[in-house]
Amino acid sequence: MPRKLRVDAVLVQAVIAGALSFAHLHDLAAAAGQSGWKAWAYPVSVDLLLVAAWRRLRILRTDGAPVRAAWLWFAVALSASLGANIATAGLLDLDHVPGWLSILVAGWPALAFLGGTLLVHAPRHQTPAPAPAPESSETASVERAPEPAPVPEAVEASEPVPALPAPAPALPAVPAALVAHARKVADDHYARTGTAIDTDTLRVRLGVPAQLADAIAAQLA
Repeated sequence: MPRKLRVDAVLVQAVIAGALSFAHLHDLAAAAGQSGWKAWAYPVSVDLLLVAAWRRLRILRTDGAPVRAAWLWFAVALSASLGANIATAGLLDLDHVPGWLSILVAGWPALAFLGGTLLVHAPRHQTPAPAPAPESSETASVERAPEPAPVPEAVEASEPVPALPAPAPALPAVPAALVAHARKVADDHYARTGTAIDTDTLRVRLGVPAQLADAIAAQLA
């Protein structure tokens, strides 16, 4: 089944508006003294400049570049088209066109050529590459890791290595009250036996571990 042809109202409106504007530009150019093919070339020139300015405007917006120049030439072309529509609406006697209007129409080709050239050959905007991030103070202050110390050469087997003495075990801390009680026990033992109390007897009398008894005896000596 063939598809039905759908008419786009916006497209139809654009075609009608373009045709009317084209005809108004032609009539104004012919009234200003441009006869023959020259009168038909004026509407083409105006519409081409309008399209070129609009296209350049979209490109600049996409690139994030300034659009002032594109807007300027778009306004110039739109003013020429809109001015022709207003001039041919009965406000201007096309049989007696003023001299200044003939000068504007005659100078339009040079103006349109200048605008089209600037729009087409303008360099594209290039986004500058981001600058490298500066090194932070922490990164800059990091020093190089020290090189490992040289490994000493192995000692020959013929030279005996002296054995280091084993560290003496640390004695536990003894409370002052316990030391005072142990001193009384030691004095009592000396009074009864006439000899100083030994570590084993002190450990049994106090009922403490051997290591704690050694620490108490060291403080009683």
